[in-house]
Amino acid sequence: MTSQLKTAFLLALLTGLMLLIGQAAGGRAGLLIALILALVMNFVSYWYSDKIVLSMYQAQELRQTDAPGLHAMVEELAQSAGIPKPRICLIPQESPNAFATGRNPENAVVAVTQGIMRALSPEELRGVLAHEIGHITNRDILIQSIAPFLARPS
Repeated sequence: MTSQLKTAFLLALLTGLMLLIGQAAGGRAGLLIALILALVMNFVSYWYSDKIVLSMYQAQELRQTDAPGLHAMVEELAQSAGIPKPRICLIPQESPNAFATGRNPENAVVAVTQGIMRALSPEELRGVLAHEIGHITNRDILIQSIAPFLARPS
């Protein structure tokens, strides 16, 4: 099953669950309220989940002049994968981590923590970035962006 189908299935399943709960809690009025909430949730999670996830981590976009080596590495990996170069964000955390987010390769972002930048050699960092570019290429990033958005506590 492709990532797009998995994402559509997840959103449809959650929408159906919300509609069942709405109808059980409030009859037709509850069903209508649940439908409106589900539509808003699906719209927001599709279009804004990447921005929400990045803001949760306080990620800041890195300009070319901020990290030319990192930009060059991501550019080369993206070119090899046949995708547009994703934006690059830095997360102000010491724990070594990296992830890709976005709804598609044209809107992708690769985020890295300060910790991973310090902890890894350039070759190791390249391997981690290649892994994240792989998620973008395989279009795993939409479901990876939506899942944390839907799972986060309100």
